[in-house]
Amino acid sequence: MDIKSAEFIISNTDYLKCPDSKLPEYAFIGRSNVGKSSLINMLCNRKDLAMTSSRPGKTLLINHFLINKNWHLVDLPGYGYATAGKKMRDQLQDIIESYILNREQLTCLFLLIDCRHEPQKIDLEFMEWLGENGVPFSIVFTKLDKLTHAKGKSNVQAYKDKLSEQWEELPPIFLTSSEKRTGRDEILGYIEGINKTL
Repeated sequence: MDIKSAEFIISNTDYLKCPDSKLPEYAFIGRSNVGKSSLINMLCNRKDLAMTSSRPGKTLLINHFLINKNWHLVDLPGYGYATAGKKMRDQLQDIIESYILNREQLTCLFLLIDCRHEPQKIDLEFMEWLGENGVPFSIVFTKLDKLTHAKGKSNVQAYKDKLSEQWEELPPIFLTSSEKRTGRDEILGYIEGINKTL
């Protein structure tokens, strides 16, 4: 897929105020500091489409971007901020869950995971919740360039092994590096493939 245009449309905290369109939506979510903004910018060939920050947790809104005039990329708030107070965490959880469960246009959720870490309880629980609610999702491992090839491979395999304990079939998995633009063609090709079936 060739990205010819990517434009910011709207930010809000309520899924009911999201764009009134029938276009498919591909949402990106992950824990704080997972490299979500960098990945979105890399996918869209834009340096500053999604705001990257030295302070994790800047995405506190549902952000819609219109791609090639025919689908929306949605940048969701992250989950599991250790530094946020309980009220803020509850608020973010409500924003995220209400969008994921109620937004009919949501076609696939891309769950970002930092490949440098062991399988984390919070990520595994989030995936379990997605599975229980029948939400179509894919796993995107980020920051592959921060590890040797062998270490990256073994960390991803550890995740697959852990998931296989509960899941009969694993969701699609993508390996990415925003620095090296790894995984860009695979993710965009996957989105294009789904769009052709709609």
